[in-house]
Amino acid sequence: MDKKKRFDKISEDIKSIKIQGARTIAKAAFYAYSLIPTKSSMKKLLSLRPTEPMLEKVLSLVGKKSNKEILAHFDEAQMQINKYVLKIIQNNDVIFTHCHSTNVVNSLIFAKNAWKKFQVYNTETRPLFQGRKTARQLKNTGIKVTMFVDSAAAIAIEKQNSKDKVYANKVFIGADALLKNGIINKIGSGLISELAHIHKVPVYIIADSWKFTKKKVPIENRSLNEVWNRAPKNIKIKNPAFEFVPKKYITGIVSELGIMKYDDFVKRMRKEN
Repeated sequence: MDKKKRFDKISEDIKSIKIQGARTIAKAAFYAYSLIPTKSSMKKLLSLRPTEPMLEKVLSLVGKKSNKEILAHFDEAQMQINKYVLKIIQNNDVIFTHCHSTNVVNSLIFAKNAWKKFQVYNTETRPLFQGRKTARQLKNTGIKVTMFVDSAAAIAIEKQNSKDKVYANKVFIGADALLKNGIINKIGSGLISELAHIHKVPVYIIADSWKFTKKKVPIENRSLNEVWNRAPKNIKIKNPAFEFVPKKYITGIVSELGIMKYDDFVKRMRKEN
């Protein structure tokens, strides 16, 4: 396959969410740009997923840092995140997570390998079922996983609704974008975070600081066919892929910079940018 075909294939996979997760998307876009390093290819890559500031961050560093330095950041940041998350997890925790986040999954696997004893509740994450990817990856490393349909989040989090008398005592979610007043993440994250806040279950955002942006990030609305293929005419379907989670629901953010209150994290990022 020649460079043009590879570039087009990566671009299509990013746009269609065959390539998913902010870190994976950013690395794929970085590789695609290296195949055809032109202004037009840069423009195209930036247009594919406007909800992914990390993609923009990585491409903005081209020419300012070496390729080796840019790629090294991902693993270095993940290792720091792992160490900070390890401090938060206690034995016998039940950690609730939503969708699929590379930062969350890797930090949980790291904790498991560090002999922490915990289990994970997660959502299937309709309509594309990204939660199944999370469940598989965690299960394959020996972590006990219980999957809930999305609309059963209350049963997983609320003490009085838990049929098994075991309920989540922490929520870990990733982020596609870190903003000054909250985050943007997979649809459902806002509902879960608000529910956890009401029931005094701490919500931690596990994310690389390169996802921070001062810009306004649009909410992506995806094809109705993902929800109901061949739906009857005159039925309107809303399929937002992401939603905003206000900082008031966030207990803390765990990045490679440490475990911080959200406002403290934003102050740090403003100084660095």
